[in-house]
Amino acid sequence: MKLHHALIVLAAAFSALTLPASAADKVTTEAVHFTQGASSATMKGSFSGYDSVQYTLSARAKQTLHVKIAGSSNANFNVFSPGDVPGAAQALGAGATGTDWRGELPADGQYTVQVYQMRASARRGAKVPYTITFDIR
Repeated sequence: MKLHHALIVLAAAFSALTLPASAADKVTTEAVHFTQGASSATMKGSFSGYDSVQYTLSARAKQTLHVKIAGSSNANFNVFSPGDVPGAAQALGAGATGTDWRGELPADGQYTVQVYQMRASARRGAKVPYTITFDIR
């Protein structure tokens, strides 16, 4: 009986090591490019479950960034300062569908805007189509 129990534990441990790569949360990173002379850019996307999209854009200290997201009511975003990593640092700002964020930027560098959905809808695997607009002045 002890051998049978040990084999079950060993099989469970082995199966945990062989999970497919798709079992991990997918993080997609996209650079935001402004056309010459433009101060805003709009991008469309979608994701589902615990996946997320991280938009990167360069800006200077004292500029004002305005972020607006539309689409699914599950679409949320966080804004991170240069050098700050989503999940490891506090966000500079946040917003959601119907709740824009606008703020003066504290430093020169590359900002990250993380688009995600809350855990309750992510757990259900909800698909989140969205349109996000970045405006820098």
